[in-house]
Amino acid sequence: MAAVNRDNVEEVKTDDGSPKIKPRPIVRLGIFLIAHSPIFSVVFSAAGVLALLLLPLLAKNTYISENALMPGSARSMLSNQDASDGSKLVKDIKNFRLNHEGQGVEVQKLIGKYMSDMGAEVSFQKFHPEGNQFHPLHFFSSPDSYALEENVSCASYGVNVAGIIRAPRGDGKESIVLVTPYDFINGGDYESLSLGIVSSLFSLLSRVTWLSKDIIWLVADSRYGDYRPVAAWLTEYHSPSFKVSDLLKCDELNTADNFRRAGTMAAALVVKVDGRSERFEDTLSIYAEASNGQMPNLDLINVVNYLAVHRQGFYVKVEKVVSLLSSSWLQIFGEIFEAVGKLAHTLNPDWNFGIPAADYLEGSATLASSLYSQALGIPTGPHGAFRDYQVDAITLKISPRFPPDSKTRQHDFFLRGARLLEGTIRSVNNLLEKFHQSFFLYLLTSPSKFISVGVYMIAFALLVAPLPMVAASLYIDGCKALTNSTHNPAENLKSWKWLDAAKQVFALHLLGFIVTLLPYFICQVPGQHSPRNRSIMWGTTSSSLLLITFVTIPGFSPFSSRLHGTNWAVLKSVTIAAAFIGLCLMSIINFATAEIGALLLVPTCLMAQPIKPALRSRRVKSLLGAFCSLVLVTIGFPVMFFALSKGLLGEGLVGLSLGGEFWTWLESLWAWKSATYLYIGMVHLPCWLLCLCILFHPS
Repeated sequence: MAAVNRDNVEEVKTDDGSPKIKPRPIVRLGIFLIAHSPIFSVVFSAAGVLALLLLPLLAKNTYISENALMPGSARSMLSNQDASDGSKLVKDIKNFRLNHEGQGVEVQKLIGKYMSDMGAEVSFQKFHPEGNQFHPLHFFSSPDSYALEENVSCASYGVNVAGIIRAPRGDGKESIVLVTPYDFINGGDYESLSLGIVSSLFSLLSRVTWLSKDIIWLVADSRYGDYRPVAAWLTEYHSPSFKVSDLLKCDELNTADNFRRAGTMAAALVVKVDGRSERFEDTLSIYAEASNGQMPNLDLINVVNYLAVHRQGFYVKVEKVVSLLSSSWLQIFGEIFEAVGKLAHTLNPDWNFGIPAADYLEGSATLASSLYSQALGIPTGPHGAFRDYQVDAITLKISPRFPPDSKTRQHDFFLRGARLLEGTIRSVNNLLEKFHQSFFLYLLTSPSKFISVGVYMIAFALLVAPLPMVAASLYIDGCKALTNSTHNPAENLKSWKWLDAAKQVFALHLLGFIVTLLPYFICQVPGQHSPRNRSIMWGTTSSSLLLITFVTIPGFSPFSSRLHGTNWAVLKSVTIAAAFIGLCLMSIINFATAEIGALLLVPTCLMAQPIKPALRSRRVKSLLGAFCSLVLVTIGFPVMFFALSKGLLGEGLVGLSLGGEFWTWLESLWAWKSATYLYIGMVHLPCWLLCLCILFHPS
């Protein structure tokens, strides 16, 4: 008889009556995977890369989940007179700027008068230019007020103009925001066309009776960039400051106690007209990525895409990595998948696997751009400021097919652009609650195709799956070596010698944390304003700290005589475990960063092994493994990967200024509070150093 206990084992009696422990099936499966970890690590890693390449084939057509949106169900009410009002505003601004050069405040007054004549409540907001300074606590804080720069003249203040139309059927609790960034000092002719589009729509919305949500039109002063004025306005909207400010000393627009508010924002649309289209039709580019990979609800993009394509005849596109369109190896994969799809279709007509090679290239280039933009964690437009307040927002960049001085086509352009916005506002106006039906976690392969989180997480899971198996296998082998290294195994286990590896891993991760905070102190050093000088100081200081750590703390150096034999296996085991934990945590914060990090870190951790035994043996297999380890460790160095990624994206290498460019890139990450910066400093860099230690281990 077998007595089953409550643990993961079954107690079986042997012939002599002594109990025999028999592992349960799940435990036996774990033991089997650990025992064959080299084979499974190769299989899972290859499957993870293959799953990533298959993502463009697995993309699904977008669809509108929320039935209440009903895009295009109502006929447009926008008239030619509304478009003429928009044209008149653009003409008046252009004439005024020709006659009053440099008087930006007067342009704000002119726009405010137009809003007021349409029946809107007008307010002006002055904001201070932001100082982009690194502070470590900014990564963990909510959207805050901007750091004020000292000795700023009154002419340096930005001025936003906002007009609010109160909904006749609403209760003032919800609103929709329209944003048009405009440089009141140096704005171009194309930039003023965005004012004409929204002004045409605003003229209509001031008369309609179907509105149930207030409409806010924000004309953001973009002389300091598109993002900064929108973020300053949102900060004042949600967190009003009642302290006396120096802004009042420069007040020419009576901005004191003049800030108007509406209800909770249901959605926001940023409208920009930027340059002439390269195609024969008007082009609409959609930008959706916000900070740390945040995305708006997919339904908002679907509504805009549907109305733009099927109602107004725009050519809609999303960003793509153009250099990948001419990639020969991607072309080969596309042709293989196309051939496999045709073969599957001949075997069974119901199997719709595979797409044309050209579509695969387009989807891969768009997917790479979506992954890269989300991984950076930097907003691709002013809409990112709204996502910090959990407001669904996108940026619509329209490129007309005509030059900006063409009066005959401008009227039609205003009609089509304003009707697109009208249809979108009608759909959002129908909602009784916030966007929630569709996806928030997705990757785009085209404006009408997406990959949901349940699909793209498979590639990441396959990539990191070998890490715990290999870590357990190495730990068992390393502990056996430690136990057999003395005559008394019990004493060896009691001494906890395996903790030496854990201490070294902890020390290097602590060093990574310190290196992550170093830029804050480097920026305080007077006279060091050059990015190249700051990067040199950062690299020198970090290398000195690493050398001090290895020299002053006994047993932490990989070159120490205390670490000999096969102890590198335990060190590698703990390193892989740390990499696994870091990648899994990062996948919760920003999946794209974790995916790209896994592509670099997983092969490096799995292949890392001491090269001295390989050089001594001089076997082809050992030498090939050592060469692969060296190549992977070289590519895994953050600065080297930065240079390779710039070349892959078609930007070219930056030569001798690589250090300065890398510093500038990191500055942009911490200025936007990107979690990717924390990942590089606290996960990737320590694990890379540990792989380097394993590589040159004196075994």
